[in-house]
Amino acid sequence: MTTSARTDVGGFDDLHASASRLTGLDDFGGGDDYADGLRVLLRSYAQEAGLTPAGSKRTRGLLRGALVSRLLAEAAWREFPRHTAVRIERPVFVTGLPRTGTTALHRLLTADPAHQGPELWLTEIPQPRPPRAEWESHPVFLALRDAYRSVDFAGVHHMGPEQVEECWRLLCQSMTSVSFECTAHIPGYSAWLDAHDWTAAYARHRRNLQLIGLHDQDRRWVLKNPSHLFALDALFAAYPDAVVIQTHREPGTVIASVCSLNERASAGWSTVFAGPVVGQAQLSLWSRGLRRFRADRARHDPSRFIDVRHADLAGDPMGTIEMIYERLGSRLSGPARIAVREAILRGTPKPAHTYDLAAFGLTPADVDQAFDGLS
Repeated sequence: MTTSARTDVGGFDDLHASASRLTGLDDFGGGDDYADGLRVLLRSYAQEAGLTPAGSKRTRGLLRGALVSRLLAEAAWREFPRHTAVRIERPVFVTGLPRTGTTALHRLLTADPAHQGPELWLTEIPQPRPPRAEWESHPVFLALRDAYRSVDFAGVHHMGPEQVEECWRLLCQSMTSVSFECTAHIPGYSAWLDAHDWTAAYARHRRNLQLIGLHDQDRRWVLKNPSHLFALDALFAAYPDAVVIQTHREPGTVIASVCSLNERASAGWSTVFAGPVVGQAQLSLWSRGLRRFRADRARHDPSRFIDVRHADLAGDPMGTIEMIYERLGSRLSGPARIAVREAILRGTPKPAHTYDLAAFGLTPADVDQAFDGLS
């Protein structure tokens, strides 16, 4: 995570120059159209987002951070050329609408010592994963730990640099991520992304995983990100033998919760991204994503998908994990079972979080209409 004293977003060249000054690097790579996405983002933020000084500062940090990650990845790929030979076999991707249990399921699956997930700090600073015992003395890890202590998601979603997290930050290196439109009103970028081909972004995503997992090649990757809903074909192009777990929950609850999360996460950043604007944007985004995913899924082998209901995961987490392992054709070994059981007992923090569709200008009928036929 990078921060800035600036209170404006800055421009295309300025952001690149700033990222280069921070890292001492200047090779941003090419071939995946990240520059097009960045230009569209900058135009949308300037013309549509209504950013406050705080929002501009945060957005500058976000965009520059993606460029810093891109620079560091390019440098690490050159430093560790053997990463290109790393095999990623039958990775598991957890996806579904936000707030459907993806985080809890991801953390249970990655509790298995035979699995690996992308730790948050390594998605920001891509490098071969160091031994866990060395993290506490790693200056970058320590800096990120201090930075995340100051991040306030209003107690709705706990984050720490050592935790496995969503892999959208790897897609941000290509400026190809719905995460941007989850915290800002940027319809121009939304339209661009809706028509954009994510194939190159997922190819870069894979290369980052090859780098991060260089020293852990015998462990199976388990990833999670709701934005995988939007790009199933690109995901399968990069990971031809991937298995996808789709989580399910009642859309009315989901939309109210995700609106609340995103509004709280971006509080004070914009004069327009609040209330009904958030409601309409998130309703459109996630109904469109689920509709696209359903259409794409229908064209692929059904055996590559596993469905998990939120109520089943909450009511019987171990039974749900056992079902997933059976579908994967894997064995839940003794150490894995113990680790998963301990993770269940620890649980995922569940702070008080209240939300209401009406606060975002939505009704249950609006949600039913948007998600009609998308059970």
